[in-house]
Amino acid sequence: MIPFRKMHGLGNDFVVLDGRETKLGLTPRHAAGIADRHFGIGCDQFIVMEQPPPGADVFMRIRNPDGSEAGACGNATRCIASLVADQLGKDRVVVRTIAGELPVERLPGGLWRADMGPARLGWQDVPLADEVDTLHVPLALGPVADPAVCSMGNPHATFFVDDLDALPVAEIGPRLETHPIFPDRANIGFAQVMSPDHIRLVMWERGAGMTLACGSGACATIVNAHRRGLTGRRATITMPGGDLVMEWREGDGHVLMTGPVATSFSGVLDLAAYAG
Repeated sequence: MIPFRKMHGLGNDFVVLDGRETKLGLTPRHAAGIADRHFGIGCDQFIVMEQPPPGADVFMRIRNPDGSEAGACGNATRCIASLVADQLGKDRVVVRTIAGELPVERLPGGLWRADMGPARLGWQDVPLADEVDTLHVPLALGPVADPAVCSMGNPHATFFVDDLDALPVAEIGPRLETHPIFPDRANIGFAQVMSPDHIRLVMWERGAGMTLACGSGACATIVNAHRRGLTGRRATITMPGGDLVMEWREGDGHVLMTGPVATSFSGVLDLAAYAG
């Protein structure tokens, strides 16, 4: 029986296991079974804390409900940072993922600010299948067209729309995620700019579907909105689960994300029950 913790950032929820002292032998099948909301515990992503490399405080491995591995998850980064910071008695920790090192610091009011690193804007960085302008990608489906794309350690496309509530996100999201222009699939954001410092956002996440919030999606949205001249470098991004304050820092191009974390419950699970 293995201890676990159920955490979330704005409703973007995670099952967290600690594999720092003992190798758990987890497989994509385990992750998919535990993430199932009917037969497992249920989550948007499955997180394992592992021993960190030099210079970091923890390594965070992220798997989607379909068992695929993700390179970045902003809400999970804050959750894991809060756990490790409390364990180490620190207000600033470094979380390492397969996409790089993410410094996170504790702020007043139960908030955490994560430096999600620089946005990568080249077509080959996203990646895209063809060499095209990442600010205006020739892609359209139904009521949406002309996304801007970037990588935040995982591929993101942002469609800017006039009426977010009118979009059939569950219908077009999976078709856009798997479009041939995205060889590694992509996270698809639908953004409605309300003002120069406020954006509404709904995400269709690669390998997870619709989620209440997406930290890396919010990062990509502020980057793409500012590149389009729609907002400043700092904005509040409102998702179904709540708000994140985002800033695309001038100079080094790093994206800063500020938001809350929460623990829903903890327990133990029988890993063998999810092996088949």
